[in-house]
Amino acid sequence: MKRAQPSFRFYRWAHRISRALLSIFFRFEFRGRERIPAGAAMICSNHSSLIDPLLLAYAFGVGCYIHFLAKKELFETPVVSFVVIKLGAISVNRDMMDVSAIKRTLEYFKNGEKVGIFPEGTRVSEAEHVAAKNGAVKIADRAEVPLIPVFIPRRKKFFSKLSVVIGEPYYIESNGGKRSSEEYSQLAEALMGKIEALGSNSNSTGAGFS
Repeated sequence: MKRAQPSFRFYRWAHRISRALLSIFFRFEFRGRERIPAGAAMICSNHSSLIDPLLLAYAFGVGCYIHFLAKKELFETPVVSFVVIKLGAISVNRDMMDVSAIKRTLEYFKNGEKVGIFPEGTRVSEAEHVAAKNGAVKIADRAEVPLIPVFIPRRKKFFSKLSVVIGEPYYIESNGGKRSSEEYSQLAEALMGKIEALGSNSNSTGAGFS
């Protein structure tokens, strides 16, 4: 059996279908689209819901092919594996330094494409806080691509407006040498600070999809 391959055509089809379905439950608002740069970039958002990857895809538009880093377990179930591969997702082992995932990400950047990642590494509710993972800032630093902070409301109320805010892209400043793990941790926390700041004035109350 021929192995599934990433397909931008499949991505666009899934994008349109899923947005049409979710539009039944939410009214979408996307702010900051004018800030989206052309070419390669690392898209970084807070994460609280299964639909967050979809919301990021909607915010950046059907013409922007985002390759999401996704846990390797999703690639181990036949039907789910077929879908995530066709969507262009990147399998990552969260329990180790996944060299294969890093190489794949760098290849997409070299081709001028965008990669999506959730620095928190897992779904986090409004009442929780976890230390941000270093992967996003490390790869963006190595590849010299901009980071795009994006805020998605953690609480999503059915049949109400759901605002996704895209922040100003920025590069990690070169320090002329190799960074320590502690320095990358600080950069990761600074990234999450930028993301949360985008939502400081966001009105997102109620219960809904999680």
